Amino acid sequence: MAHITLDHIRHAYGPNPQSDQDYALREIDHEWNDGGAYALLGPSGCGKTTLLNIISGLLQPSHGRILFDGRDVTDLSTQARNIAQVFQFPVIYDTMSVYDNLAFPLRNRGVAEPEVDRRVREMLEIIDLSGWAKRKAQGLTADQKQKISLGRGLVRNDVNAILFDEPLTVIDPHMKWVLRSQLKRLHRQFGFTMVYVTHDQTEALTFADKVVVMYDGQIVQIGTPAELFERPSHTFVGYFIGSPGMNVLPANIEGSTVSIGGETLSLDYAPDVSGARRVELGIRPEFVRIGREGMPVTISRIEDIGRMKIVRANFAGQPIAIVAEEDAEIPSEAGITFDAGAINIYADSWRVGREG
Repeated sequence: MAHITLDHIRHAYGPNPQSDQDYALREIDHEWNDGGAYALLGPSGCGKTTLLNIISGLLQPSHGRILFDGRDVTDLSTQARNIAQVFQFPVIYDTMSVYDNLAFPLRNRGVAEPEVDRRVREMLEIIDLSGWAKRKAQGLTADQKQKISLGRGLVRNDVNAILFDEPLTVIDPHMKWVLRSQLKRLHRQFGFTMVYVTHDQTEALTFADKVVVMYDGQIVQIGTPAELFERPSHTFVGYFIGSPGMNVLPANIEGSTVSIGGETLSLDYAPDVSGARRVELGIRPEFVRIGREGMPVTISRIEDIGRMKIVRANFAGQPIAIVAEEDAEIPSEAGITFDAGAINIYADSWRVGREG
């Protein structure tokens, strides 16, 4: 498996880029550990697939280098990089049987037939197609074909990395959960370096050890699911992770005092927001308490989703979401308080910590 270094990567599809807005990928300079499971998470058009294709060799970056285990592979083909890639829509050999589709990459590399048979049969069990082994792939459903694509990417054990580009789009919801669980099991068993592109936060957070959140052509945070939830480095991460997303409220700060509209609260530190054009407070709905005391809010509606309630309200002229227990009393004249340890301060969209 490979330690992947993204050395000051930038990419523009058009000629002569002049500004950041001309780049599909702004400068990315990161290292990903050998054997890590990473998810590239973000909305359509944020640069996820561009970055994945640069890693795989399908696309050469405008600037910068890709290194595998310290070796510069920027100019090498996908085959020379020894990469397995699974695409959003199934790419299989219709005239071959399911078994032969899975066996093809092994036979192509001269693997002995007994070992081919062992690995293919193991993979057929994992993707739940053992009973279809002798069937031609041509007559299978789209999700069955995609399972073959997944299996073909996973059946090899000699690859530097396995790259997945939204591979579960055509898979039914229950099978998505099954296959994600199988991918995690295979990762733990074999230590593949895996990079998984998705716009679905559930897929990313349940698959990856580290989630790479992308926005507007750049990486805005790399972290564990807990880090992304508790300490979003950028307001976009707060919006995008969680349901409902983080409340982001315009604020003014003087020392350790935060003012939102006519309401004030105190922090136990003084964030440095000097020079910022825009200052905001971020608080997850789960860390907003509602009751009869606190800063006044006007409730607009309550969404009962079974195990919890989502309260939509107006606070200091701004919309705010609050997550309450299923049996919590929601008074008509309500007030809110914030969990002080869960407050994040942002200067021009980037989090300002205790260190300033």
